[in-house]
Amino acid sequence: MRAAPALVTVALALLISACADNAPTGAGLSASRSGVPFASGLASPVWQATAATRVSQANFSPLAATHAYGLVGVAQYLAVQRAEGADGGGRDQFELDRGAVAGASAVVLTYLFPSQAQAFEDLVAAQAGAGPGGSDPHPAFTRGEETGRAVGGEIVARAHSDGFSAAFTGTIPTGPGLWISNTTPPTIAGGQLPVATPWFLTSQNQFRSAPPPAFGSAEFLAGLAEIQQISDTRTADQTRIAAFWALNAGTPTASGFWIQVATDGINEHGLSEREATNLYALLGATMYDAVIGCWDAKQTFWLIRPWQADPAITTTAAVGRPNHPSYPSGHSCVSSSGAAVLSEFFPEQRPQLDAMVIEAGLSRMYGGIHYRFDIEAGQTLGRNVAQFTIAADAAGHSVLTPH
Repeated sequence: MRAAPALVTVALALLISACADNAPTGAGLSASRSGVPFASGLASPVWQATAATRVSQANFSPLAATHAYGLVGVAQYLAVQRAEGADGGGRDQFELDRGAVAGASAVVLTYLFPSQAQAFEDLVAAQAGAGPGGSDPHPAFTRGEETGRAVGGEIVARAHSDGFSAAFTGTIPTGPGLWISNTTPPTIAGGQLPVATPWFLTSQNQFRSAPPPAFGSAEFLAGLAEIQQISDTRTADQTRIAAFWALNAGTPTASGFWIQVATDGINEHGLSEREATNLYALLGATMYDAVIGCWDAKQTFWLIRPWQADPAITTTAAVGRPNHPSYPSGHSCVSSSGAAVLSEFFPEQRPQLDAMVIEAGLSRMYGGIHYRFDIEAGQTLGRNVAQFTIAADAAGHSVLTPH
């Protein structure tokens, strides 16, 4: 049941490479976009790689990382849209877009990583001086930067009130078949998400999963037995796959993995800054909304984890034991929603993307932390969210449309 192992390996290698401290400033490319030759590349992939580096270095949780990527991506795209039309096109328009991305990204990343503010300003300066004028910023870049900083401020204001940092005020239920917190007193990772503000969804429960198999039912016991069998016979290859897809704190996380897949596609297809930022924004916002929907379901059903239902089940060290309920799988919600957006932009890659979603889901079973029905429900929820967000974006009446 391996899924496109070579593609997955290459994608992760590129992810690690992109997150090195010496990320490029966007200079050195010799392509031509819209008939305009230039010596500098797009700004948005560089800033996305910078975000992934900081997420990893700051040990952001996968949930905090998904929130962060959404903020950065949406800010970039709105800034480009607001900047476009200010000039007649050509080189000026290209520099406007780059400046807008740089200004918006620097403001949002400074909010997320305040101790790195000077590094972000240095990157803005490097990109401003990357054009043919040398160290003197192109005037259009400067105008775009001003626009971007204004948009970045608006996104930061939204982040202050979007509920992501709110405290969990609910009650963790107890009883047979219910999830048990890893901590004393009991806590839940992401407990605030069912009341957080989504980007697209009309409600947090808009695509709530159907109930999981009842605890103790034949279907539940069959799902549990499958994980017990994996635990008893786990192979070296299964352990490797579980570790490959773990993507815990200290990495760019699962959402960062799909952001890097987007960057690969952007580079391969030569997308414009507007097209690239549209992809980053839709991808980041969709994955975040899928996480919100996922946690709504988790805190509706509170399903016990496999190792709690059967203490004989072992989990792998790389994956660990997440401190939130089992159903549905958060990894599958993120992966399926992200792959669906990417398939919309790069339809020829759909089979490979679907294969990666399958392997990402299996990895959580191999790690001993999810039942198969967790994976299937997460994939369904993620795809439903993506179908909704893609349609809203295409209609031009969404949060990604300037107002």
